Amino acid sequence: MDNQEAESPRRRFLRQTAAGAASAAALAVPQAAQAQAAGGASAGASAKPGAAPAPTGYRWLKPSEQGFVEALVNHMCPADNLTPNGVDMGLATYFDQALGGEWGQGARLYMKGPFQQGSANLGYQLGLTPAQLFRMGTEGVSSHCKAQYGKDFEALAASDKEAVLVGLRGGSIKLPNGVSSTTYFAHVYQLFTEGMFADPIYGGNRNKAGWKMLGYPGVTTNNRQNIVRFKNLPFKVDPTSIADVS
Repeated sequence: MDNQEAESPRRRFLRQTAAGAASAAALAVPQAAQAQAAGGASAGASAKPGAAPAPTGYRWLKPSEQGFVEALVNHMCPADNLTPNGVDMGLATYFDQALGGEWGQGARLYMKGPFQQGSANLGYQLGLTPAQLFRMGTEGVSSHCKAQYGKDFEALAASDKEAVLVGLRGGSIKLPNGVSSTTYFAHVYQLFTEGMFADPIYGGNRNKAGWKMLGYPGVTTNNRQNIVRFKNLPFKVDPTSIADVS
């Protein structure tokens, strides 16, 4: 049985949707990591080429949020023959560093308003920093889970976790504190995909597992030559990270 036959439908969807975006996500550093790097030293961007690996402990997430994020990333990225689980991939660490850093704290956002409902092409329009959106949305999800199931998200069965995430994505779940469930889900999913495929220097994609899953070569200067050299041929390479070339 090959990898495509062995993987779950959710993992296959992740591979298919990520394959087209992985190159941009890895070479042009993801939104959260890119904003942190541009803004200077922060919890999510303190690592520089040649620096020690990003810390694995939590610096911003509350204990209740830690349990939620760990359950979330492990559900969205279960361990299998392609990758370890989300926590072992460093995804919870990525959430913590991105939200606790300058990007998450809105260091480069104009926060004086007025804040009006805008169309999708106008980008982020909320009067909340990314960290505030995450915290309020997560509190709303916790309240929903306790009201609906009598448990926190992390204590739910896998099928119930899936139902919650599908409800958030589709907007059928209305969070009791008024946070838009679809906006919150998009926010969380962005962080998840960035953690999966950003350079490991930002805390996620530990051991380049996300890149290896896709067959992405990472930071390399000879992609153009390899495209010609390996046209219609198998191309297998150990990915190269920023730290590897520093």
